[in-house]
Amino acid sequence: MLRLLAAAVLATPLARGFYLPGAAPNAFVDDELVPLFVNALGSHPRWGGETSGFVPYDAYDERIPFCRPASLHPQPLSLGSAVMGDRLYNSDFDLHMRRNETCKTLCTTTISPNQTDFLQSLIRDYAHNWVVDGLPAAEMRADGAGRTLYSSGFPVGGYRTVLTPEAPEAAPRETFELYNHFQIVIEYHPRPKEGASRIVGVLVWPQSIDSLKGSRLSSPDCDATGTFAVAAGDRAKNVAYTYDVYWRESATPWATRWDSYLRIVEPRIHVLALINSIVICLFLCLMVGMVLLRALNRDITKYNAVSSSAYDLDLDPADQIQDDSGWKLLHGEVFRPPKRRMWLCITVGTGAQVSAMFGVTLLFALLGFLSPSNRGALTTVMIICWTLFGFVAGYVSSRLYVTMNGDAIRKNIIYTALVFPSVLFAFLHLLNFFLIGLRSAGAVPFGTFAAIGALWFGLHVPLTIVGGWIGVKRGPITNPMRVNQIPRQIPTVDWWLRPIPSALIAGILPFGAGFIEINYLMQSLFGAKAYYAFGFLALTSLVVALTTALTTVLFTYFHLCAEDYRWQWRSFVTGAASSVYVFAYGLLAWASRLHLPGFSNKILFLGYLTFVAGLEAIVTGTVGFVATWAFLRVIYARIRID
Repeated sequence: MLRLLAAAVLATPLARGFYLPGAAPNAFVDDELVPLFVNALGSHPRWGGETSGFVPYDAYDERIPFCRPASLHPQPLSLGSAVMGDRLYNSDFDLHMRRNETCKTLCTTTISPNQTDFLQSLIRDYAHNWVVDGLPAAEMRADGAGRTLYSSGFPVGGYRTVLTPEAPEAAPRETFELYNHFQIVIEYHPRPKEGASRIVGVLVWPQSIDSLKGSRLSSPDCDATGTFAVAAGDRAKNVAYTYDVYWRESATPWATRWDSYLRIVEPRIHVLALINSIVICLFLCLMVGMVLLRALNRDITKYNAVSSSAYDLDLDPADQIQDDSGWKLLHGEVFRPPKRRMWLCITVGTGAQVSAMFGVTLLFALLGFLSPSNRGALTTVMIICWTLFGFVAGYVSSRLYVTMNGDAIRKNIIYTALVFPSVLFAFLHLLNFFLIGLRSAGAVPFGTFAAIGALWFGLHVPLTIVGGWIGVKRGPITNPMRVNQIPRQIPTVDWWLRPIPSALIAGILPFGAGFIEINYLMQSLFGAKAYYAFGFLALTSLVVALTTALTTVLFTYFHLCAEDYRWQWRSFVTGAASSVYVFAYGLLAWASRLHLPGFSNKILFLGYLTFVAGLEAIVTGTVGFVATWAFLRVIYARIRID
């Protein structure tokens, strides 16, 4: 069984790279110019996974002594690419199909003293990101099984900590070397019938070479043995950027050229850990379900027997009182509308919208519609799905609101269309100001924000209103029990059934179910590591949803047995409690693997972490609420009320 489960996960389309029909390949004839584009500098974690920077910077930032073309041409980007911080520009690299060249000079530039500190921070934690024919330039690495894989990007320079043997008590000395010579190896697959070749791989081996021998301005010597050091306090010094180009024939066809890039590192450990987590959580969920169903069947059987024997003189009154207690007494209270019902309905409607967005995006990814060569496709699809599924938010919110006897229907629909998107928009704008202050390439341009705003007001708001109108027309959902006019008094409950303790206890199991994928997603978000294991993510999401639903239902049953019928908000909070542990895990990752200099970097990290945990809370809270509501409708429909 476990082998079949592992095979099913690894056989998903995104475990390997492939293309759908219609994604036309580019073929280059011999000596044809092959453009190389440079993207923003991204984070490059050191050994052990530690990093100090996750804010991208423009490759041609004036603080970076790199070779800026005389005529700069920004490349068109998709909406998702612009949001995710991609900034593609042309370069002066002169690459021609199947033409090997050595020691070509890209440019000679000057490193000024005021650039040294920033350059050292880039050498320590950042990587170049180049693109050739849609493929990222990569380093060649080996995974734990000895298989070769391509890791996108390569470091700006080398960073070492040196101890002084003559003075062991002295503090370690840091040395920085700028990589200014690049050995570019481009793999191609020949197409003899077409008389052309297709690019199937791009590798770069960077080196640090003092090719100008200090400050002497002459033609660069690529055979120089000295390294180009960057030290604090240096005077202005010249640096020459050079490169070699080698073309290597490959048997890899164009259709599978992404396989080496998308190969999962240490898949056996990943699979075993995930299967172990899934088996344990499914076992616990099965136990919870069996205990819950057994207790409910016993309660319902006893209650119906007591109800049908209400006038039997042979029945002990004490037994009748004992059986007619707990959750069964709350049949006239359990469907009473909660306080602040409008905000609950808006939140659940938004949760349904975000859940639909994630579900459809994940389905597209699993089916292979989101090619990795289409930069930003994942984010673009998420934005479009969020816009279109405003209909879902309006429908769920309005119909739930009329079911709870709400009378401000228009306000409910308008708030659903505006409140959460406004909060999200303002929050992202605030983070964007910090990115602008850091002069980061990740700062979203005004035009991109304007496009998102146009989608919001031009499409999302009307669809939300239409969905709300249809939800109102469908009318309220009939509850199996009537609500008493006078609310029942709620007794004091045990400490572990109070809102905060019960939510924190319930949130442990869903977090444990998704811990492995949360770890990989954190590495992807804050460690600049590409994430393509959508098969694992889909399976984990299902397990987390199931675990969240069962634990929320279980704790709701405990609350009802304690005669506390205020389940609506409590079920949502209980379902969303796993996000607290996600946030705490992010803080732990910060303390153990991230070293964020400056106030702005810390605020940005906390902002992104809050954003991720908030979305997770809305989704899992909605899952908990819907599961609890369905559970209560089932159990109260099975008891007889005379």
